Amino acid sequence: MAVRLPIYLDNNATTPVDPRVLEAMIPYLTSEFGNAASRNHVFGWKAEEAVERARERIAALIGAEAKDIVFTSGATESDNLAIKGVAAMYKDKGNHIITCLTEHKAVLDPCKRLEEAGYAVTWLRPDEFGRVSAEQVDEALTDKTILVTLMAANNEIGTLHPIDRIGRLCKQRGVLLHTDATQAVGKVPISVDSMGIDLLSCSAHKIYGPKGVGALYVRRRGPRVRLVCQMDGGGHERGMRSGTLNVPGIVGMGAAAEICRTEMTAEGARLTALRDRLHQGIVAGLDHLKLNGHPTERLPNTLNLSFAYVEGEALMMKMKDIAVSSGSACTSASLEPSHVLRAMGVGDDLAHSSIRFSLGRFNTEEEMDFAAGQVVKAVKELRQLSPLYEMAQEGVDLKDVKWKK
Repeated sequence: MAVRLPIYLDNNATTPVDPRVLEAMIPYLTSEFGNAASRNHVFGWKAEEAVERARERIAALIGAEAKDIVFTSGATESDNLAIKGVAAMYKDKGNHIITCLTEHKAVLDPCKRLEEAGYAVTWLRPDEFGRVSAEQVDEALTDKTILVTLMAANNEIGTLHPIDRIGRLCKQRGVLLHTDATQAVGKVPISVDSMGIDLLSCSAHKIYGPKGVGALYVRRRGPRVRLVCQMDGGGHERGMRSGTLNVPGIVGMGAAAEICRTEMTAEGARLTALRDRLHQGIVAGLDHLKLNGHPTERLPNTLNLSFAYVEGEALMMKMKDIAVSSGSACTSASLEPSHVLRAMGVGDDLAHSSIRFSLGRFNTEEEMDFAAGQVVKAVKELRQLSPLYEMAQEGVDLKDVKWKK
């Protein structure tokens, strides 16, 4: 079977819209164009009905109730609303927030903003696999802690935090837990009740839905979470997020969530097999490789490898037929080594040589074999130009080399 080029292996950055999702959206872009807040006529009623159906579908994917779902423009807005909203609402109770150095910028930057405003933020350092333990969180908790915010799955390396254990701990201590589950939702099972999650951010375009729409789960019972809204005007979404609802986008997110809910188990197994096939194909042809992230507690679709003695940017340019990334899409314009890998203790040389392969629903075995071949070919060609690789092959320990300045 011929492989269509280029091959898309950057699904953690964004996913194509599933044709079934597009089909569900089209009526709400054409004939069913009403404003969901228009309560005086059938156009508005139909739009509102479609929004509520989508709310139910998204809630079902994470084990929540429909009324717990607040629609936003995407996970970045959801993260900002959760973190800043909690900080403002509970400031009389405390001013301490716990997070991790490997979070997405959509969590790191709001926490930095709050730190500048006088809040105390504890920045946990993960282990070599990118994981934070419940014990680390326990040690960091104080009587002033109001929020723990930790991602369910890392966007660069795919590592899964033990959110269920951290959630139980937070419940015992009466501290709210927010998780940026953008990469986890739709790929691995999430249950907000059994995992003790109080707030959860997710985005449509990571689960084969449209860009520009996301959701924030806000627990209403046990405990009831309250937020200070960050967008004023109109009091939409239980007063937490004003603005005319993106009905076609919300319908698309609902359809995408429903497909994930029914197909996730089988698709997860298929993606794990494809990911491992790609990994094995690369390992068979190359030495001096490092897997970044946890070997098992990891998303089924994510493979992050460091190719020693090769520059990541040069490698990507050499593989023009494969769409991959060297880190987060939100920071891919930067030539700085990944903040995630650095926080895990990966040296700058290996961090600069890292490539993220993130697989998706429409990838095939043939594409994995082709991609593995292209990676091996490109790395070998670049290493032929590297005196460091030649020295390593001769048995020289580069750490012992004293370089002349």
